[in-house]
Amino acid sequence: MRSHHDMGGLPSGPVVPSEHDYALWEKRVDALMKLLSPPSNDLLSTDVLRRNIEALGPDAYDAMSYYERWMAGMCNALLQRGVITADELGRKMAEIEARGEDAA
Repeated sequence: MRSHHDMGGLPSGPVVPSEHDYALWEKRVDALMKLLSPPSNDLLSTDVLRRNIEALGPDAYDAMSYYERWMAGMCNALLQRGVITADELGRKMAEIEARGEDAA
């Protein structure tokens, strides 16, 4: 059975190969990936990230941007490995929201 994210062979429209500037938060997500992955660290591999992204439900997957999916995959991997707890993550998210800061 084909998973929701698997678009191989399906029509998807034109691909526009253009460069764009990355938002600060996107750069931070990329930096986190590098810091959590070998050779810097062994907390997150490309395979683990991909598995967690592919495990997102269709509604979440479609609603998220590329780097939002990365962030969800990284958070799930850190939760699965016990590096952070759901309570810790929730508290930090609430703290940032209370400060009125953008997710960046």
